[in-house]
Amino acid sequence: MLERAAELLVYESDGLPGYHRTPSLAVFPASADEALAVVRELAREGVPFVPRGAGTGLSGGALADGAVLLGLQRLKRIIDIDPVRRVARVEPGVVNVTLTKAATRHGLHYAPDPSSQTACTLGGNLAENAGGPHCLKYGVTLNHVVAARVALPDGSVVELDGDDGGYDLLGAFVGSEGCFGVALELTVKLTPNPERIVTLLADFSSIDDAAQTVSAIIAAGILPAALEMMDQATVGAVEASIYAAGYPTDAAAVLLVEVDGAAVGLDEDVQGVNRICRAHGARDVRIATEPAARAKLWQGRKKAFGAMGRIAPHLVVQDAVVPRTKLPSLLARIADIGAANGVRVCNVFHAGDGNLHPNIPYNANDRDESARVHVAMRQIMQACIDAGGTITGEHGVGLDKLPYMDALFTPDTLDGMCRLRDVFDPERRANPGKVVPVRYCRERRPGKLMVDGRGQMVDGATAATITAESGA
Repeated sequence: MLERAAELLVYESDGLPGYHRTPSLAVFPASADEALAVVRELAREGVPFVPRGAGTGLSGGALADGAVLLGLQRLKRIIDIDPVRRVARVEPGVVNVTLTKAATRHGLHYAPDPSSQTACTLGGNLAENAGGPHCLKYGVTLNHVVAARVALPDGSVVELDGDDGGYDLLGAFVGSEGCFGVALELTVKLTPNPERIVTLLADFSSIDDAAQTVSAIIAAGILPAALEMMDQATVGAVEASIYAAGYPTDAAAVLLVEVDGAAVGLDEDVQGVNRICRAHGARDVRIATEPAARAKLWQGRKKAFGAMGRIAPHLVVQDAVVPRTKLPSLLARIADIGAANGVRVCNVFHAGDGNLHPNIPYNANDRDESARVHVAMRQIMQACIDAGGTITGEHGVGLDKLPYMDALFTPDTLDGMCRLRDVFDPERRANPGKVVPVRYCRERRPGKLMVDGRGQMVDGATAATITAESGA
């Protein structure tokens, strides 16, 4: 347990360093039983808490403002891998890439691959419904979670199973950002390794040409495993860092395209991507088939956020999603917003599914620059909403996107979110002050629905009876 100010300092921020919140104390259980005991003690005392994994989140979602920080990174057992059923049972503190390494000997891997996969935990991925470059073909965390054993904020334990009938409570829990309880154990799908993988790097003298190419590839009926885009500012930051991948620094934009699958027929997709890129103005298309060459190309993309630390001490990262066909006009609009506010926007994002990541490196200690950065970000987010998009694809709402919730949802919809939260956490002690603006949470209703020990949604009286009968 940590309680001194100097000890808690490292837990005041997550991967988005512009927000700072100090927990009252931090506890780090070493087992699921210890974590459950902590949750039950907090429930008895009525104390709010915030679950936290590796702290790599990019929305300020795992910050504890005077609450107890419940660190789960010591719960890192891979309990079981079943290569026949292609599932793994894991604790929430297992690092994402560690599961893939363990599954490799069975010819399997865990498909969701956030850029922070060498550090982020599966519990945190579940909380944020994390994606990653390969979610274009394989889907986000939600598509790979089979079941979860969950400690609700009142200390009761429920088993949420995606195969159960009735309400999809597992689907509701994935992406709930720590507001519904604490995952003690996860069962996730494992995916067979493809027979062959080819990575292509195409560079363009025009951002618009690169953006047009994205839609053209999908329209041609080709579904890449990943389709990423980086602009010149991002490429320059990467190539000036220790993560240099050999990207051409004079390119206005580069596309990183990966195709995978059965060896037979894959060359047709590779040549199709090559042909489309060149038809839309690509200056060059580099094709990598060997693992080392592919890994080097991916290194630059995976470490792009870290490389931006060379530009400025602080970074604002956004996470809007827009229709693919709107990418050319949105990127032009983002450039205009950056220029009008005198800030530098670096774009690196999942172009294949329209998940934009406009980043602005800046000095948060410069009040004028900081103000201009936040004006630019508000304008960028509004432009994405106006284009028919939404405010987050994988980073979550947390603290950072709270101001945009009422621009996207009606008061009744936001109240509905509050009511769903009350099913899991009627006292609203789990990760308080996140996701939904408090002003939209109406007074709690007595006799509301709640989750029972079997992971079913029932009325409060029925749940109390079931809990008593089960001895929970």
